[in-house]
Amino acid sequence: MKFIIETERLFLREFILDDAEKFYQLNLNPNVIRYTGNAAFKSINEAKSFLENYNDYKANGYGRWAAINKNNNEFLGWCGLKYGELENETDIGFRFFEEEWNKGYATESAVACLEYGFEVLKLNRIIGRAMEENKASIKVLEKIGLQFEKKAYLIINKP
Repeated sequence: MKFIIETERLFLREFILDDAEKFYQLNLNPNVIRYTGNAAFKSINEAKSFLENYNDYKANGYGRWAAINKNNNEFLGWCGLKYGELENETDIGFRFFEEEWNKGYATESAVACLEYGFEVLKLNRIIGRAMEENKASIKVLEKIGLQFEKKAYLIINKP
């Protein structure tokens, strides 16, 4: 297991196949994925396939990381950086089980990811995105020092 970042309460590490069940459960909650644009995985096997094919670490040297509670080794969610080739930008993102909301994990892990991005990876810019209705995520992004730059719209073309 490759640990990337340690905070006061969390380890952030690369995803492993053993995360598939928790990953599946995380995205199964409609409240968790409400503002993400993602659909729930159809099965644990689909979550496992996603993890097997997750290549951000190799392609970019970073990615989203599993957020693990240091006290009990529980998978609480994820936080990390993602390079968007289309936009040529790196964004910060986070997603936690609903029962872990309002405990400061998103802020704690996001601060650590920003520091890692700027200090270790030497990135010049990290952005955050949140739907306007997602007040909790916007609050986290503001707490970690991001400032509103512009409204952006997601356009989805039908295949």
